Amino acid sequence: MKTSISTIFSFLFLIQFIVAQDRITGETFATRSVVLGQNGMVATSHPLATQIGLDMLKSGGNAIDAAIAANAALGLMEPTGCGIGGDLFAIVWDGRTKKLYGLNASGRSPQSLSLDYFKKEGMTKIPSHGPLPVSVPGAVDGWFELHGKFGSRPMTEILGPAIDYAEKGFPLTELIAWYIQRTVPFFESKGFPNVEDTYKTQNGGKLPNEGEIYKNPYLANTYRKIAEGGRDAFYKGDIAKIVGKFIKEQGGFLSAKDFAAHKSEWVEPVSINYRGYDVWELPPNGQGIAALQMLQILKGYDFSKIEFGSAEHLHLFTEAKKLAFEDRAKYYADLDFFDVPVEELLSDSYAKERRAMIGEKAGMYNAGQISAGETIYMTVADKEGTMISLIQSNYRGMGSGMAPPKLGFMLQDRGELFSLKPGQANTFEPGKRPFHTIIPAFITKDGKPFMSFGVMGGDFQPMGHTQIVMNLIDFGMNIQEAGDAPRWDHTGGASPMGRLTEDTGLIRTESGIPYSTIRGLMDKGHRMGTARGIYGGYQAILWDAENKVYHGASESRKDGQAAGF
Repeated sequence: MKTSISTIFSFLFLIQFIVAQDRITGETFATRSVVLGQNGMVATSHPLATQIGLDMLKSGGNAIDAAIAANAALGLMEPTGCGIGGDLFAIVWDGRTKKLYGLNASGRSPQSLSLDYFKKEGMTKIPSHGPLPVSVPGAVDGWFELHGKFGSRPMTEILGPAIDYAEKGFPLTELIAWYIQRTVPFFESKGFPNVEDTYKTQNGGKLPNEGEIYKNPYLANTYRKIAEGGRDAFYKGDIAKIVGKFIKEQGGFLSAKDFAAHKSEWVEPVSINYRGYDVWELPPNGQGIAALQMLQILKGYDFSKIEFGSAEHLHLFTEAKKLAFEDRAKYYADLDFFDVPVEELLSDSYAKERRAMIGEKAGMYNAGQISAGETIYMTVADKEGTMISLIQSNYRGMGSGMAPPKLGFMLQDRGELFSLKPGQANTFEPGKRPFHTIIPAFITKDGKPFMSFGVMGGDFQPMGHTQIVMNLIDFGMNIQEAGDAPRWDHTGGASPMGRLTEDTGLIRTESGIPYSTIRGLMDKGHRMGTARGIYGGYQAILWDAENKVYHGASESRKDGQAAGF
């Protein structure tokens, strides 16, 4: 018995140093130092995509050119998280006008599909896969909107590297190989057409493993059509017709007319001030203002007296999340269809009311009374001071399972996020944008750019944004440490799809959160658990105005890289 106990203590002693990684400086949980550069910075979830963006900057392109080039590469290299079958949102700090711009490039539901259809079919929710959750993919139009307003290089040059990699191939990274080996067989088991041809036939009839070469010549051909023919080649040409015909054959409703009618929207970002820093998000149909609501509540507490990762920290955070997400369920929707009371939701007085509801124990809440899957995130900055915060996704990883023939991509399933309950803010309607989970973020200070950042991961994203902001401002971490710090999330509660709150939910923590915290949360009435791979992935670029240096970060939960010059 003595030997056994001694062995256990020796093992635990060893583990603490493995976790600490023996770093000489900084937080012990950091995976590496911040990346620094004076002339430009690119941070994406794939090293090759980062290098494509960096090459674009070095050859004279600007941040927008580099962002589009990198995003196109990610659609090829990380098909388990994004692609031109999905939507896009971006926040841009323009170095020339010294202003923030917001782009909502999310697509709408089919005009010929109605709420009555689901009622007649006896459906209480929209299916997660197949033709019914497919909405118009907005990413390509988003590229051209960004390019038309800010771009400098021709699209043939911008999409060239992705086309070249799609034709010649590239080695799959560890995480993407893991995802694709599990996702493609799932879709095949459902009997969805063209999945094998799109993802396996072009690669010798098998899915490559980590380090093996992956190609997608169909996507190369689609990208070439877009590069040469512009956005209309996607929304008004053969591609739209192929998609419309295919979806109709599968029993769906998305048509070439829906493609032709699509347009993105430039929107005004919204913000709250958190201890001297202005944190910016996009207004609904996305969920970005949930992060702002959380921060509004949390800034009423003095975190200089609360330890990072403590039970008190996680308790207050979780209760703020619950309150914000109840409002998310009731109010967040397409602003063209519902008058979301954004100003009231973000007001100091409303935050004070909501904060007063938080006690010492885990609580259950309702929305306040107001009058009125996998993703990619990336960010780029250039020598002119332009910074772009861009997020793009198909939802549920690869998307709906609907791969149009010989186009090289899968369509998103964002339509699943509508509610089928009549009379709600997010209830399905024809031509409506669904509630969206993907959100880019930006921070300014004294009217000047400070940081462009984002965190992937479905419902986790507002929680991730809030954790990053607090790590930086409340706990004094640098941008790499802020992303590498252990995370947690909370599940349960009401949702924009019509689910109601039934209990206090579940807090799930990464292994870096100590057991003393878990035990303390249990004492406060919280239920605890763990989960694998739901904590997103983070990239960030910070501008050090004093030294005129960009700081870049890309966390260890993904295969990504930040690089500057």
